[in-house]
Amino acid sequence: MDADALRALMDDVASGGVEPDDAVRLLQRLPFADIGIARVDHHRALRQGLPEAVYGPGKTAEEVALVVAELLTGGSGPVVLSRAEKVQVEAALAVDDSGTVSGRTVVWRRAEPRSERILVVTAGTADAPVADECATVLWAHGIQPDRLADVGVAGLHRLLADLDRVYEADAIVVVAGMEGALASVVGGLTGAPVVAVPTSVGYGASLDGVTALLGMLASCASGLSVVGIDNGFGAACAVLRLLGPPAEAST
Repeated sequence: MDADALRALMDDVASGGVEPDDAVRLLQRLPFADIGIARVDHHRALRQGLPEAVYGPGKTAEEVALVVAELLTGGSGPVVLSRAEKVQVEAALAVDDSGTVSGRTVVWRRAEPRSERILVVTAGTADAPVADECATVLWAHGIQPDRLADVGVAGLHRLLADLDRVYEADAIVVVAGMEGALASVVGGLTGAPVVAVPTSVGYGASLDGVTALLGMLASCASGLSVVGIDNGFGAACAVLRLLGPPAEAST
């Protein structure tokens, strides 16, 4: 349940559209619902502005389906299943087949469209799966991100050919492996918030993303934000926190 849903419930009770006992039963699911295998956090959107998501690894298909079902029944806002295997996706869609599948991410109940211009930039084609996760989570929350692919520093002219898209963005996510230098380049070109995502792409000295992570953390482009290795989901959430709630919800 988010702030808008809570306000709507209170209005419905005040107008007589919802019986007080029914509202109490709904609110009893706050702040969490204990479903045995998990304590589903229905209060998270009220506290953080973003609802709980479902992380696939470590869960059985049945467990994923149970958590998704609880979020769809007792929650509000987008429901996101990330890093899911095929069997988990199938089990979750058996609960509600209206979910939109993008790679290993599934989205139910997409938020209303937002107007902010977010650019997701990748250094190389191998970085695309992490960027896809980021873009899908942004899409779940109402943002249709622009994508700028394969513009790493080994061929910097590729980025320079699309500088207008960089300048027009309200926020930028840079996804890069190897030495992670693209984040510093983009961070030096724009005053918009830049969230950098190191990926585990690269040869031996890249150390499965550690080199890119340290390079991004050591960037001389002031104010660069960095999330963990391969964490496209976290980058999307960082951007959403930077943007805040949609304008109509913040008044």
